[in-house]
Amino acid sequence: MRKRYRDSESALEAELKSEREAEMAGKNWQIEGKYVEYCSCDHGCPCESMAEPTHGDCTGLVAFKIDKGHCEDVPLDDLMVAATFYFPRAIHHGQGVMQPIIDERASEAQREALFYILSGQDQPVGTMFQIFSVIIETIKEPVFARIGFDWDLDKRTAKLDVAEVVRAHSEPIRNPVTDDEHRILTVLPTGWVFHEAEGASGFAKGIGAIKFDLNRRHSSLANVAWNQNGLLYTYDQYKRKYGRP
Repeated sequence: MRKRYRDSESALEAELKSEREAEMAGKNWQIEGKYVEYCSCDHGCPCESMAEPTHGDCTGLVAFKIDKGHCEDVPLDDLMVAATFYFPRAIHHGQGVMQPIIDERASEAQREALFYILSGQDQPVGTMFQIFSVIIETIKEPVFARIGFDWDLDKRTAKLDVAEVVRAHSEPIRNPVTDDEHRILTVLPTGWVFHEAEGASGFAKGIGAIKFDLNRRHSSLANVAWNQNGLLYTYDQYKRKYGRP
């Protein structure tokens, strides 16, 4: 009798545990698209080699255009997302300030889906948006606006414009003696934002809640693919899909 009771109790505990795990399970989402970043550091970005920011603090802009994406049954194709940021020290020290910028074309359901993804909620420790959820302490009022976005990985050029908030562009880095274009690749087989990026010279001016004026500073362009578990592809899978580097 006691054995049957213990078996019944164990079954109930297992059922309750399964229900709790189901409640904690996150949404399935996936994003593939084009990414560009700008920061106040020298070309190459010291963060990628575990060094301190060039000037001690770090400020700038990140943006991506979703070529193909969804969150559960909410499509996210062709939407754009950007954010300006400021960190008083290297980003791993936290205390970051960020202002999210969401494509004005996004419906209410799409906005909710994007904010869910950007929040890092239900995402494993060490993945992109989970990391940002820890190091960002202050989030400024989100902006919903038209985001002008042009991007050419091979030419190492990009342009981004959000009226009254930020404008930026990237161009190839040039040799200071010959003025020839100088190509720099950042390859991160175990990266958390991207596996590979083309280095560029960045110009960006923040005129919204976070202000900065960057001239010939770090910029990089990358193909990105993320889901709720982090980078969608391993480095080998990335190389096969994109034929790079």
